[in-house]
Amino acid sequence: MPTIPGSHETTCATLFAGRAPGRSQAGPHLLGGSADGLIGRGAPLTAPSLSDILITHNEAANIGACLASVAFADEVIVVDSGSTDGTADIARNAGAHVTVTPDWPGFGAQKNRALALATGRWVFSIDADERVTPELAASIGRAVAADDAGVAGYELSRLSNFCGQWMHHGDWYPDRVLRLFKREAARFSDDLVHERTIVDGRIARLRGELLHHSMPTLEGALDKMNRYSSGRAADKVAAGGRGGLAAALTHGFWAFARCYILHRGFLDGRLGFVLAVYVAENTYYRYLKMGLLAQAH
Repeated sequence: MPTIPGSHETTCATLFAGRAPGRSQAGPHLLGGSADGLIGRGAPLTAPSLSDILITHNEAANIGACLASVAFADEVIVVDSGSTDGTADIARNAGAHVTVTPDWPGFGAQKNRALALATGRWVFSIDADERVTPELAASIGRAVAADDAGVAGYELSRLSNFCGQWMHHGDWYPDRVLRLFKREAARFSDDLVHERTIVDGRIARLRGELLHHSMPTLEGALDKMNRYSSGRAADKVAAGGRGGLAAALTHGFWAFARCYILHRGFLDGRLGFVLAVYVAENTYYRYLKMGLLAQAH
């Protein structure tokens, strides 16, 4: 879950002032949406229709900008798991159809709930901390208008921000994610975290990037690591995976080498090194927790 707005956290940018060589720290320009910021009031798409779906929990700091970036959609479905910071009200005021659920079944199951509520022939899935750029919005519009019978879904490139810096190398880029798909041809896996979009049919690729404001602070990054490594460990053990100290050390070392050297994370400067350490730690704790879960059962 996202960090509660208003908490006092230390950004990585305050710890590491260095910048990735040759890269601007400003992110790409965002799509502003319609003049009044309401869903469906921007440049409309021709039939078939497009539904945007997202799940939320205490995303008041993110939801407004997220919805503004997808204001071109015919409808927006928000499934909220009991936010206490006004997220649902912000989404309703922006024109989204909001459903509040009393439980939290995991990311995959919750997204399947949102998918079941969508009515468009095409569906675009987005997270609250993501923003659609103008180039990506145009690509989505063209794909939906073309309605290619031979394509069931589209993947795109996601550019993530780690502690105030856009990461153009390492394990995080290019981060190919499948987000646009025909409603009747797709579903989400039931994973607790890092759910997958499962599409029955051919996958093509869109131009443009999805901006991911993933971890703006160091404290938030560490908290997310703990929660996500626990959820991923549970998924892996349930699927028959095995972990332990030896596996944790081996996979953790390889994760660092892959992110920093093989995928050239060093080109992102000092934060490129920090991200490689973060990826390695995440991997290490996931396999260690897998071993402990297996022993408990």
